[in-house]
Amino acid sequence: MARTPRIAVWCGTMLVLAAAVSAQPLKPGVATIVRIQGEARYTLRDGNWYPLVVGKTLGAGAVIETLPGATVDMVLGKTIAMPQAAPVPDRIGPAPDPMVRGFVAYKPSVQQNMVRMTGGTMLAIDKLTISDTGLDTVSDTELDLWKGRIFCSVKKLSAASQYLVKIPNGIAGVRGTLFEIDASGWCAVLKNSVGLAIVGPDNIANTYIIGEGNQFDPKTGQVSPVPSELHELLTQSADALDTAYVLILSYAYDGTFCFISPTSGRH
Repeated sequence: MARTPRIAVWCGTMLVLAAAVSAQPLKPGVATIVRIQGEARYTLRDGNWYPLVVGKTLGAGAVIETLPGATVDMVLGKTIAMPQAAPVPDRIGPAPDPMVRGFVAYKPSVQQNMVRMTGGTMLAIDKLTISDTGLDTVSDTELDLWKGRIFCSVKKLSAASQYLVKIPNGIAGVRGTLFEIDASGWCAVLKNSVGLAIVGPDNIANTYIIGEGNQFDPKTGQVSPVPSELHELLTQSADALDTAYVLILSYAYDGTFCFISPTSGRH
């Protein structure tokens, strides 16, 4: 996909956000998949695609794709304790499905950044780093939305942190907010604000500040209030990302008993 206007967009957004990059050494962060409805897959840009499963952790360089009608929720940042990510389950318990032998509940914490991918979406993780300075947590997140739509729950960031969502014709930057953005440049904000830079047909980047309760339409270049129906849908997405996930693990065991006849003596 063409990235020619990226420099102009980047500079425009940085002026809007005035975000400083930390001088502290940053460590790799991960995206942990905490819920999947429908089908999704991922690639490490090695030419192969793999099925996406709950508990999978992905770092910078990964690309995730959801099939139509699917939903994927992920946590961005530090590694979180998810038994699904282990090669074998760390707990066994009853489940409605007799072929399933475990379950786990996961509740996002207030410090975690969440992303929900809707159906027909392709999202690349370009950068994901995090560092504890002792006084604060510094993170650097860059997502590249190739197509489709994502809803982001971004907690309040430190002054040295940055959170960027790139789209084919622009880039969005946030400091801590709830918002939904489409690869076309459409953006709606449920809480706080989003700085958005869009490159127009004249190859000039225009910057917009989309405040709480407003949406941006790239077709008209106008910012307007979010309709009540859409506001309700955005609220539902936000609530879902703050809800405990009860996730059934598809681990099963072989209940066959083997009896070996003696090899000597009388039978």
